[in-house]
Amino acid sequence: MGLSSTTDDSTDLKLDETSLEVSHEIKYKGVKVMPFIIGNEMFDKLGGFGIGANLLVYLTTVFNMKRITATNLLNIFSGTGNLGTLVGAFLSDTYFGRYKTLAFASICYFLGMLVLTLTALIPNLHPPSCQKGSSKCAEATSGQLTILLSGFGLLIIGAGGVRPCNIPFGADQFNPNTESGRKGINSFFSWYYFTTTFAVMVSFTVLVYVQNSVNWALGFAIPTFLMFISCLFFFVGTRMYVMITPQGSPLTSMAQVMVAAIKKRHMHLPDHPWDSLFAYISSNSINSKLPYTDQFRFLTKAAIITPEDRMNLDGSASNPWRLCSIQQVEELKCVVRIIPIWFAGAMYFVALKQIHTYVVFQAIQSDRRIGIGNVKIPPASFIIFSLLGFSICTAIYDTVMVPLLRRITNREEGITVLKKIGVGMVIAPIALILSGVVEYKRRTMALSMPFVGTAPSEGGISPMNARWLIPQLALIGVSESFAIIGQVAFFYKEFPESMRSFGGSFLSCGAAMTDYMGSSLISVINRVTRDASGRSWLDQDLNKGRLDYFYYLVAALGIINLGYFLVCAKWYKYIGTQGKDIPVAAPMDEINSKHHPV
Repeated sequence: MGLSSTTDDSTDLKLDETSLEVSHEIKYKGVKVMPFIIGNEMFDKLGGFGIGANLLVYLTTVFNMKRITATNLLNIFSGTGNLGTLVGAFLSDTYFGRYKTLAFASICYFLGMLVLTLTALIPNLHPPSCQKGSSKCAEATSGQLTILLSGFGLLIIGAGGVRPCNIPFGADQFNPNTESGRKGINSFFSWYYFTTTFAVMVSFTVLVYVQNSVNWALGFAIPTFLMFISCLFFFVGTRMYVMITPQGSPLTSMAQVMVAAIKKRHMHLPDHPWDSLFAYISSNSINSKLPYTDQFRFLTKAAIITPEDRMNLDGSASNPWRLCSIQQVEELKCVVRIIPIWFAGAMYFVALKQIHTYVVFQAIQSDRRIGIGNVKIPPASFIIFSLLGFSICTAIYDTVMVPLLRRITNREEGITVLKKIGVGMVIAPIALILSGVVEYKRRTMALSMPFVGTAPSEGGISPMNARWLIPQLALIGVSESFAIIGQVAFFYKEFPESMRSFGGSFLSCGAAMTDYMGSSLISVINRVTRDASGRSWLDQDLNKGRLDYFYYLVAALGIINLGYFLVCAKWYKYIGTQGKDIPVAAPMDEINSKHHPV
C-alpha cells in the first residue's frame, strides 16, 4: 500500500528580447513529505482519541457528574466540535489557508489536552473522590468547571481547524495533473484512515487501560505528549509543504450567484448559452476551468449579460451581485450536486452508529470469556474487531484489488468513488441483518438456558459466547473501508479547489447530523414500541427487549437509503467531465459597447 511520488517541478526562467519573466511553478514533494504528514496524523489521532475515548468515565468518576449531565455535556462538546468545522473551513478557504489554520488549531488542540491533563493531575482542579458507601459525592466548584470547560473549548477550536483541513492539506502535496500524483492522492486517503484506525485501536485498549487501571493523570499525559509530538512532526516539514493561497470567500461567490439568478429570474436563456454568457475567469483563480452544464439552468441566468451590466478594466463585472461569470455558476452547481450524495452518506452513518452503540450492550449480556484462562474481553473493546476489519480490507483493496481493477476498468483509482461508496452501502444492511440474527440467538439462549451470571442493573447474561459478535463487527468494518474512504475522496475531488477545506468539513457535519438523527430515531422507536408494562424494543435489559427487530428496521432504512443513493449517483455528473467548454470572454470594451439580446 505504497504512496506514489510525484515529479518535482522547478522554477523556469524564460528570457525574451524585451523582458525577463520569472514563473514560479509549484514544487510538489509528494511522498517526500508524507513522513511529516502521516506522522502528524498518527500522533494527532493517538492524542485526540486517547483523551476522548474515556471522557464519559472521567466525568462521572473524577468530576462526580451524574450520567445524564456528563452525557449531555459530551454530546454538546461533540456536536459543537463537528459543526465548528464549518467555521474552520470558512476561515481556511477565505483568509488563512490550510497550513496556518492547521498550525493554529494543532496548538489549541495540544493546549486543550494539557488543560484536561492538569485537571486530573492537580487535586484542587477536580472535586474530592467519593467515599465508599457514600450516597452523595462532592460536586465540582464553579472554578473547577470553568477550567474543565476551557479545556473543552480549546479542543473544540482545535477540532474545528484540524478536521476540515488535514485531509485536503495532505492531498495538496501531490500533483493532481500527473498520473503518479493522482495515484498518490488515492493512496494517501487509504493511509490516512489506516493510521486513524491504528490510533483508535491503541486508544481503546492501551490508553483506556492506563486511565482506568493505573492513573488518570498518566492516562491523559501520554496522549497529550503524543499530541506534542504531532505538532513537532507538522512544523518540521514546513519548508517542504505546498501551501495553497486562499482566494477570498467561496461562500460569498455562491451567494452572489444566487442573488444574481433571483434578480434575473424572469429572463430567458439564449439558445446557445455557452457561446454568449459572461465567461470571465480571474487570473488569480486556483479553480480548474469548468465546462458549461445544463443542470440547474435557473442558476445559469446569473451569467446573462444585459445592457445595464458594466465591466471593470480587468474584464470583471462592476456589480458582482448582478452579473456572475459562468465559472462561478458552475462552481455553485458542483456544490448543489454534492448535497444529495452527502445526505445519503449521513444516513449511512446512522446505521453504523447503531451497531457501534448496541454491540457494547450485547457484549455486556453475553459470555465474554475467550481463550485460555477464560479471559474476559471488556465490552467496549469489541469495537476493535470492526477496526481490524477496516484495516485489513483497506490494505487488501489498495495493494491487491486496485491494481487488478485498473486493468479491468482502465481507471487509476480502480472504480469511481461513487461506486466505492455504493459497495459500502450494500454491505451495511447485510451487517445489520446479521446483527439481528445474532441478537435473536443471544436473547433466545438467555431466556431458555440457565444464566452464566447476573448483573441486576443490566439484565441476565446469555450463555452465547460473545465471539458471535465478531463477524458482524468485521463486516461493518469492511463496509466503512469502502464507504468512508470513498466519501473522503469524493468530497476532496468534487469540490472546487478553493473550497476543499469546506468539503473536508462535510464529513464532520454529517457526523453531527447523524448524532441528532440517531438520537431521534432511538427516542421514536422507544416511545412507539413501549407496551403496557413499560417494555420496548430498546429496553435496558436486552433480554426483555427486541433489539433484533430494531436492527432489522435500521437495515430496511439502509436499503431505502441505498436506493436513494443509486438514483443520486446515476444523476450525478462528475466535476469537469461533462458539458461544453466555456469560451474565452470577449474584450472588455466590446462587452461594454454591445447590448446582448436576451
